[in-house]
Order: sequence, then structure tokens, then C-alpha cells
Amino acid sequence: MKVTQVTRALQPLEPLYRQLLPIPGSLAGLSLALLKATALEIAILAGHLILYPSGIIQERRAQVPRLPPEGAAAQLPTESKPPVVLLHGFIDNRSVFLLLRRSLAQHGRQQVVSLNYSPLTCDIRTAAKLLGRHIEEICERTDSRQVDIVGHSLGGLIARYYVQRLAGDTRVRTLVTLGTPHSGTRVAPLANAHPIVRQMRPGSAVIEDLALPTPGCRTRFVSFWSDLDHLMDPLEAACLEHPDLQARNVRVTGIGHLALPVHPAVASGIRQALDGIYHGTTEDAQPAAHDGGLTVA
Repeated sequence: MKVTQVTRALQPLEPLYRQLLPIPGSLAGLSLALLKATALEIAILAGHLILYPSGIIQERRAQVPRLPPEGAAAQLPTESKPPVVLLHGFIDNRSVFLLLRRSLAQHGRQQVVSLNYSPLTCDIRTAAKLLGRHIEEICERTDSRQVDIVGHSLGGLIARYYVQRLAGDTRVRTLVTLGTPHSGTRVAPLANAHPIVRQMRPGSAVIEDLALPTPGCRTRFVSFWSDLDHLMDPLEAACLEHPDLQARNVRVTGIGHLALPVHPAVASGIRQALDGIYHGTTEDAQPAAHDGGLTVA
């Protein structure tokens, strides 16, 4: 079923979804666009619930490609790209990256690792330390000096803490975040019962730690934020602003929070970010891309 068909079917339910979904005041007046994005969010959520059981356990460790045997035909050298580590959001697992992983593989990223962190995780700092151990193991197993990370929502915040506060910039070349509350979000105050949600609030100790000076940080940051993200309040909370960081913010128009790791247009933007286009580190980099955005609906 097409997204437009889902949208028409849900139009009579607009008053109900406004009551059920936390919608920041900055989204007021965007009824039609918000309805379309909500319809897509519901469709994605339904599909994700089906796939969720497949991502509960950690994925199997991939074998490092072996060197060709002696006497084998020589192959032309290929550009070396670091492994990509995918880190999911709160109350989620690696299954959310099924489509993104496929997109990365189709475009030359053969070493992609999806990590799960425990649903019982209650501290971003502890999760960041564990992430560091995983990355050390990945680098050793793949004989790589660095990795790239794509983090959705809370996953991006965990990865950022590792980079900024645990010297992870020596290992992480590029960190791409999708709908990550970099400055904290005020949405769903009833969720404060969970300690990790409290750490994602404006003014929390974790958010304050991330605002501290980080001179000489070597990691490049690209933050994708949506103008219809109902989990960001304010919406600009998903923008990364820090004087010491090489950061680019990319506005995504027309989709919500759950669609960010799924939508093909965002996947294309993620590939460009990993290739350094947003930071002008490739020959085909476009200066306009630094301040550009994505309109997907």
C-alpha cells in the first residue's frame, strides 16, 4: 500500500493521533504534512514490530576476508573504507537498520556491523564504555584503524559521548546521527521514570558533559534532523552545535523520527556523509551540500 493511500485512510483519525502522539508546539499548523508523516511512521512501526524478534540477539561475527592464495590473479587495488557500526535507539535493536545496511552494502560498504546494547541499559556513560570495547574488537578483527558510526536517536548520543569524553575520536572517523537529542529533548515527561530518559533531558549531567570543551576532536559529525520529528522538543534539539566539533546539520523535510534510518533518501545522504561530501573531503564535494537539506515527502 502506498503512503498516500495510508494517509487517506488515516485522515478521520487525525483528532485521535493528536491526543496520542506528543507533538511539539513548533509542529502546529502542519496538519497535512504531519498526517502524512504520521501515517508513514505507523506503517514503519508495524513493519518494525514484525522484524523486531529477528534483531534481539547480537549478530554473528563476520569473518575477515582472507588474502588471496599465492599464484592467484592479481586484483586492482580498491579504496579502503573503514567498517560501519550501526547503533540503534532507545527500546530498539539492530533490526531497525535492515534497509540501511542493505543500501550500504550495495554501494561498496562490505564491512557493516549492527550492535545491540541491553534494553536494561540505564546509563549513557556506561553504554559508551561498552561501545568502546566493541569498537576495539571490531578494529582488531577487521584489521582497521578506524570505524564510521551511524547512530539513531539515543544511539547517536552514546556514540557522541564515546567520541568526546572517552577519547573515541582516535577510533571514529565519522559519526552520523539520526534524530539524536544533542541538546536534550523535553518530549514525553511521563517517561522520566527511566533514568536514561532523564539523561536525554536538557540540562542533564550527560548533556552538560557533552557541552564541555573538546579541543582537537578529530571525528567528523553529520547530524540529520527532521522538521516533523515528534520526539524532539524543540525540533532543533537534534542539531549538533559545538564550537570544537567539525559538525554539519542536515535538515530532512517530510518524515518523522522512525523513518530516518529507513527512508532511501536519508540512506543516500548517510552514504554521502560517510564519504566526506558534507565536509568537502572528496573530489566531488559540493560546497552547497554543507548547508543543504533533504526533502523526501
